[in-house]
Amino acid sequence: MPQSPLLVDFAVALPIVLGIAYVVAWAMRRLFGQRLRLSLTTMTIVSLLGISLGLLLSGLLFYGQRLWMPTTILLTVGSSIGLAFVTAAVAALVRPGYDDVDAAAVLAAGESDTVEFKETARWNVREQKKDPRMELAIAKTVAAFLNSRGGVLVIGANDAGEAIGLDRDLATLRTPDHDRFELWLRDLMSTLLGRNAAALPHIQFAAAPGGSTVCALNCPPSPKPVFLAQSKDGGSTDLWVRVGNSTRSLGVDEAVEYVARHWRPTLASVLTGRPRSG
Repeated sequence: MPQSPLLVDFAVALPIVLGIAYVVAWAMRRLFGQRLRLSLTTMTIVSLLGISLGLLLSGLLFYGQRLWMPTTILLTVGSSIGLAFVTAAVAALVRPGYDDVDAAAVLAAGESDTVEFKETARWNVREQKKDPRMELAIAKTVAAFLNSRGGVLVIGANDAGEAIGLDRDLATLRTPDHDRFELWLRDLMSTLLGRNAAALPHIQFAAAPGGSTVCALNCPPSPKPVFLAQSKDGGSTDLWVRVGNSTRSLGVDEAVEYVARHWRPTLASVLTGRPRSG
């Protein structure tokens, strides 16, 4: 017979509670998918708060309740799921504005540290042929935005901000339409940046001044480093970032220092699942 049963109960309950909170958080992340930008750590904390709320309600509403009674267990688990679901639903509805952009306004403002224009994504304008180097340039720019403060990549516009359109890129596809082009973009990013990174940018097609259609990728800051794989086996990887109006690769020493500084945990980064600003 334990000399302090209450302490034994807490010792047994603590890892169980953490496990339940993690499972609930994981389930909410799976349920809401990319609409939920709160990290798994944040959702686990919310689930733990839900368990605490359930214990409080059990103690306030029911006489003589103990830790392992069915009523207490059901109320704590239910509160954890309920609070996590409500939090995830609200976060999915009021997530940061990395959705549609005003293409005309972006083109008029010109390139900056958070805006980049690419005339084509697949077609080499000088050599008049499909060129994998153009595709690689797209992936580098997306990776740089994800690894920095975020930004908008506009495909189908020249450096002067003039809308050229997507006709040359679309002509390289078996089915020359916007849906197929977006699918190709996602596949390209999945191959070179990884599936998680490929799901982050919001892709839209917008009419620009002059009647041409451009493709805008609105890239939020990634919650973790995104590396570009430049070999088929994924063995060669680079870290690309934005430096002023340009995109550049960091050497090993620079990359280690940048990752440690940019993704250094803060209270805000833990709660939002996004890297610290600056």
